Amino acid sequence: MKHIATTIIVGAACLPAFVTGFSPPRVSQHSRPLTTSLQSEVATPEAEADTIKTDPKEAVKLFGRLAEKYIMLDASAGMCCYSACSDCEYREPGGGYRMADQSSARPKWIPCYDQRVFESQGKEHTTKWSSEIFPDAPVVTKDEFVERVVGMTFAPPLGGPYMAASAAAIEDESAAATLFDVLAGEKEKLTRHRMGKEMKVLSNGEEGLTWAMFSAAMGAN
Repeated sequence: MKHIATTIIVGAACLPAFVTGFSPPRVSQHSRPLTTSLQSEVATPEAEADTIKTDPKEAVKLFGRLAEKYIMLDASAGMCCYSACSDCEYREPGGGYRMADQSSARPKWIPCYDQRVFESQGKEHTTKWSSEIFPDAPVVTKDEFVERVVGMTFAPPLGGPYMAASAAAIEDESAAATLFDVLAGEKEKLTRHRMGKEMKVLSNGEEGLTWAMFSAAMGAN
């Protein structure tokens, strides 16, 4: 194998003498590491296409376990009088208001925080994912993460293919394992802090992940 890899490298080094305008192939950031020296040095079309893909029905089973009907947003926004003042600092560019918190009839957000307190308003919220995935320690292994996510209660969320609670049992745990990899990266363990931080990145800086954001991260859109 070393002899084959060396031959290819030498051949590649000779290319500039005969070919112009040739760019090295790009490898997708989601490509899985290949096992042999020959494969690791030569990009293939299969490697380019090797990205995260999740069945939307399996992804919504996870989202419906992690998402919540309530989210806390901006403590300062609670001081707005909501009277459409022309110079209101709490107005959004589109005309809406910055809100202190929001509620939904069905689970809509996976909050990016583990716990949040608005003392001036007497409001406090501990997220479902924080209390159920990290009940007694701030770190979990992949097996612990998968087991605890699978064991969480499902409720039909806002977004994704509709699924009744009676049909939401998780028999194939591969989607939950993929979610761990998305959040933990190459780490063998996932901390509560990192999970919140990574979800904040996936939400593009928003306070919570909606189905559109979650499904994009899981390759389920």
